[in-house]
Amino acid sequence: MIEESILKQAQQSIVDQDKEKASELARLIIDQGQDAMGLMTHGFIPGINEVGNQFGRGILFLPELIQAADAMQAVTDIINASLEATSQTVKKTSKILMATVKGDVHDIGKCIVVSLLKANGYEIVDLGRDVETDKILEQAIEHKVDIIGTSSLLTTTMGRQKDLEDALKSAGYKDKIKTMIGGAPVTGRWAAKIGCDAYAEDAQDAVLKAKELLGE
Repeated sequence: MIEESILKQAQQSIVDQDKEKASELARLIIDQGQDAMGLMTHGFIPGINEVGNQFGRGILFLPELIQAADAMQAVTDIINASLEATSQTVKKTSKILMATVKGDVHDIGKCIVVSLLKANGYEIVDLGRDVETDKILEQAIEHKVDIIGTSSLLTTTMGRQKDLEDALKSAGYKDKIKTMIGGAPVTGRWAAKIGCDAYAEDAQDAVLKAKELLGE
């Protein structure tokens, strides 16, 4: 069990946009053989959530948001690398493609989802942000993925998620590849409206929905 003081430091390091401190804490927990995902779930994720809240209230601005996201990405990379190094014996039977749709450059939430999915043994194809629908479909087919997960953080880009559903149908892959969507303006009602297979409210929910879609 990670000490509460360490979790608070992890959370504050993201709020303070302190990439060096955050990375130091991640490496410390890993070197000590402690629960790196526990640090992510109970330390860093609450931190980035607080950053999002402060940004929404106008306390933090875009430069601070970008720096916090950079710190979050750094610890995500460190923890993911550790998980991959220690999970070589885990049989990865399912593959998930993740992307933030075209026109949307926000990917903090997606990065967190990717981290938790990897921690649960899934093989991830991460296309990043601002990704064209055609590329998502092309890569999904090429990598033979089981699920496509897309994130939209803007109401103006939500239509791209419907475009993907239409593209899957046109290509004859709608019944072969499951889809999952998320993002601040996205809802379960929107998922049902566009014919998506699942809506994930947050990263933990994304893992649960992935398991459901795969019948695990």
